[in-house]
Amino acid sequence: MPIDPQAQTILNMMAEANLPPTNTLSPAQVRTNFRLRPIESGPEHFKVEDCMVPGESGLLTARIYVPKRDELLPILVWFHGGGWVVGDLDTTDGTARQLAEQGDCIIASIDYRLAPETKFPGPVEDCYAATRWIAEHASEFGGDTKRIGVGGASAGANLATCVSLMSRDREAPSLMYQLLVYPVTGVDFNTNSYLKNADGYGLTRDTMIWYWDQYLKDDSDKKNPYAVPSVAQEFTGLPAALIISAGFDPLCDDASSYAELLRQGNNSVEYYHYEGMIHGFFGMTTNLDIARKAVSDAAAAMKAAFANHS
Repeated sequence: MPIDPQAQTILNMMAEANLPPTNTLSPAQVRTNFRLRPIESGPEHFKVEDCMVPGESGLLTARIYVPKRDELLPILVWFHGGGWVVGDLDTTDGTARQLAEQGDCIIASIDYRLAPETKFPGPVEDCYAATRWIAEHASEFGGDTKRIGVGGASAGANLATCVSLMSRDREAPSLMYQLLVYPVTGVDFNTNSYLKNADGYGLTRDTMIWYWDQYLKDDSDKKNPYAVPSVAQEFTGLPAALIISAGFDPLCDDASSYAELLRQGNNSVEYYHYEGMIHGFFGMTTNLDIARKAVSDAAAAMKAAFANHS
């Protein structure tokens, strides 16, 4: 299947901007360029507030999106993408709003510390600590303590997979769902999708290598499943998962292979593949018809999973 024409239009606009490749820049320059991207909007008609939650070694900001409902709602703790280097609560605000409304759930978006200033395991320990706090305090903002999930996009989905592993291994909190949007799960840069989509589709192979270099302290971290979830020795006892992938994404094989690892561990797995899409499409609902469908698909799957455990 060829690339979606709307996705190609976005790639053409990116090419016209003529920005230097990410892997040739400093983290500060990458963050400046990332901020040039338009920020997606989302529905406004529910309660949104920022609060402070504990991270690994200090307080973090969490943005809580609460739909107006009379009953206790499930909670999805959400981690933004950006290669562990860029992104924040504002850049993922539109996606969080859309998932809260369509998924009929509370979204708790976490502003974890970024690399390279905070390398592994700092960011993932932040996400774990924040998730544990959200689970313990869910009832304070209308959440159901028995229906907690984690999710994210790209590096955020990596953090969600790792928080799921950590929660299982540390026996708290009890998680029942993972929403993993084009997750980063491995460090093999020679998979078919990495080679086929190495350049020309937004996220590049060289950029992913650069992101990993910013995040990890050294090669020994590549053997740690809380950084690279595909190297875990055990995949049983993990939350049900929805994994989303894009056809023109270097990370496509990361997503499909991790789905298979979860299946081999006898976990419940749904896998949605959007063939004509590029990395990042899930957050491009203003310009991509398929992105709107993907968000709706994800929200519906998440809503159904939470409903089955109410």
